Amino acid sequence: MKVLLDTNVVLDFLLERGPFASDAMKIIAAIERGQIEGYLCPTSVTTLHYLIARASSVKKADGTIRKLLKLFRISRIDRTILLEATEKNGVDYEDSVIYTSALHSAVDAIVTRDKKGFKRSTVPTFTPAEFLVKLI
Repeated sequence: MKVLLDTNVVLDFLLERGPFASDAMKIIAAIERGQIEGYLCPTSVTTLHYLIARASSVKKADGTIRKLLKLFRISRIDRTILLEATEKNGVDYEDSVIYTSALHSAVDAIVTRDKKGFKRSTVPTFTPAEFLVKLI
């Protein structure tokens, strides 16, 4: 099963954010075990680098991105996807780019804590808790 993680889920894992970190860690552990195939959108990678560098250092951000890129595949993004995302745009263009990229990459599911941003997604969307129930 191919699963794209939204930026917020990866941040929950990396920053060990409150009650959300546990579910994010379980999903990433399933990716590490090869139980599921993890994907990130290219826009998430750049956002993650920016946030980590700002909070810590460019060196730490570079190292974290290298580790993520060993674990995750990257979903497709190009001019066509960016244009299509403007036509499918719901609440947030960034989310639209993510679910359009997931669709074009034949991803089976998107995991996010912000399901309202993915209402127009034709790719099934789950919260981390919902996805873990499905995974079991």
